[in-house]
Amino acid sequence: MQLQNSETGDADVIKGEAADHSRMPGRREGIQGWLDGIRSTRTGALTLKIVIGVIGTVMVVGGLIMVPFPGPGWLVVFAGLAVLATEFHWAHKVLEFGKRTLHAWTQWYKRQGWTVRIIMLVVTVAVAGVIVYFGLRTLGFDVIEIARRYI
Repeated sequence: MQLQNSETGDADVIKGEAADHSRMPGRREGIQGWLDGIRSTRTGALTLKIVIGVIGTVMVVGGLIMVPFPGPGWLVVFAGLAVLATEFHWAHKVLEFGKRTLHAWTQWYKRQGWTVRIIMLVVTVAVAGVIVYFGLRTLGFDVIEIARRYI
């Protein structure tokens, strides 16, 4: 393939054929290519680490705050770790450990009989109820007192 050099008029050969035989990976597309472009400078790499660090940390801390309450607390923690893992190796290791642990627990739970599953469900609902009760009570709502008024 030929490319006309505008300054000299000479025909330069594009290194497409050599690139086809190269062992080096090609430029990535999409978000990964965009992130690679940002990481190509020291300032960009540092800025990206800081931004990813702040976003991931806020997600992990927010998820940990949500864990005792009914809702997606652990999902947000894992999502925050996934964000952090894009820039930090330690976060990738923690995320992999969490995935292995969750998988092992899920496999254990599947092997249990209905009795254990029902007991776990009752305990989970009871703990969630206690957490919601004390959470509402901290906000000034005593659910038991309100229920007594209606009975």
